[in-house]
Amino acid sequence: MTVEEGEAPASCTVRRAHAEEWQSIRELRLEALRDPIAHLAYLERLEDALQRPDSYWREQAQTAAAGTSVGKFVAVGEHAEFVGTVTALVTAPGEPDYIGETSAHVRAAIVGVYVRPDQRGGGVLQALLSETEAWLQDIGVQQVRLHVNEDNVRAQGAYRKCGYVDTGTRVEMVDGVNHEMVRELRATQSERGLDEQTTA
Repeated sequence: MTVEEGEAPASCTVRRAHAEEWQSIRELRLEALRDPIAHLAYLERLEDALQRPDSYWREQAQTAAAGTSVGKFVAVGEHAEFVGTVTALVTAPGEPDYIGETSAHVRAAIVGVYVRPDQRGGGVLQALLSETEAWLQDIGVQQVRLHVNEDNVRAQGAYRKCGYVDTGTRVEMVDGVNHEMVRELRATQSERGLDEQTTA
């Protein structure tokens, strides 16, 4: 498997974050919000994140580490430091998602993406998305989407490289106009087996 297909670089491991790692999660989030183009990438602002109590970060980490509504995945460097993260939000049919839209089907969205500058371009993003997508497939999600600011050209290119396609839908958010991009997820092995049995 090549890095472009989702293999983690040899220097890091990609996995779901653990609840007890809330401090590392917080530090990486604050670092992301300090990025020069954070205003194009995140709806949250640094000043708001800095005011959040420890209890908030603990609760967020606990929710993202278990269950099927939120999944946070991290790339862990060779010295056990977090070098990247991706979060997936899963919304049940009929429930409003993170931008207030509803659907008759289960929906999933990628949010909170961040890779440290010295790790960009080396396969970390691809590995994070691949691990996140595998988890989504396992819980029955067939399509995942994300929204990226129209001025964040670098991110648009990175997502296209990872297989995301611009749908042409534009969404107005607090950070401006965002492009909707989606990726179809392959059926899981068990689903493929069921299909084969049905059509045999």
